[in-house]
Amino acid sequence: MQILVTGALGKVGAATVHELLSAGHKVTGCDLAPPVYEGGDFGAHYVQADLTDAGDAFAVVRGIDAVIHCAALPEPTRNPSHTVFHNNVMATFNVAEAAVRMGVDRVVHVSSETVSGMAFAERPFHAAVAPIDESLENRPQDPYALAKVFGEQLMDAMVARSDVTAVSIRPSWVQWEGNYERSLKPWLSDPLGGEGSVSFWSYIDVYDLAHGLRLAVEGSTPGHEAAYVVSADNGAGRPLGELVAHHFGEAVSVAEDLAREDAGGISYAKAERLFGYRPAHSWRDYLDESGSLLDAPRERLARGETSVQRGRAALRAR
Repeated sequence: MQILVTGALGKVGAATVHELLSAGHKVTGCDLAPPVYEGGDFGAHYVQADLTDAGDAFAVVRGIDAVIHCAALPEPTRNPSHTVFHNNVMATFNVAEAAVRMGVDRVVHVSSETVSGMAFAERPFHAAVAPIDESLENRPQDPYALAKVFGEQLMDAMVARSDVTAVSIRPSWVQWEGNYERSLKPWLSDPLGGEGSVSFWSYIDVYDLAHGLRLAVEGSTPGHEAAYVVSADNGAGRPLGELVAHHFGEAVSVAEDLAREDAGGISYAKAERLFGYRPAHSWRDYLDESGSLLDAPRERLARGETSVQRGRAALRAR
């Protein structure tokens, strides 16, 4: 397929570009950064585009078979609230509108675990059951989570008025060689300390997420489906029941039929059922039990051999 990856220079977009190229697809990536004009064919085409502009969105979607929409401001605290909401909603609206008018077959929309509303809530709350699944009500408070909920509704509207099919992928906290240690070391070094995680210590390896996005775009599910894509284990390396009991007590019940003792706090069962997703990576591939980065991933990162770095190189990123 000819696949457009938006937000292609971000960690998720770049890893997805590499995954798609490895699978034999033709890839165009777009992002806000300027293109690099020197050099030969690195395997993918890059176009600078601002998707909040409808003209840019229509231009990059034209001639595309499928879109994987990764582009977004990735959380609500580093930009003004109205900027986060406007950027993320309008980019998704314009991509959906262009997909309908340009005859795209499928859109895979990168949503978020934050649609539940818990991650950045000003008035904190948590789920009553672990692991979390798609039956949990969406109760967003912050502009990022609100925009992701609106994005899923835009997918509903898109498939209702056209032949485009869609999947909204809800990743948990995305990790790769460049941030595993910084992100998960606090959990691993003191799993029973601090405040409890409202995602119940869920995370997702970027290699698994990129693979899940490829499976979703290659799939043939009708209409629009939303599914969590997460890792099989939790990022604290302890039994989920122990973690939940310590931090949440009887306020959260843990399922008795966990696939593993150290299961993640969000279920990927729907993604497995819909398009065969199964995670293949764990924090243990990168970190020791204390949360320090192992030599092999550190060396991969230094040599520029990670999926994120290779994806960016394929787009002639500087």
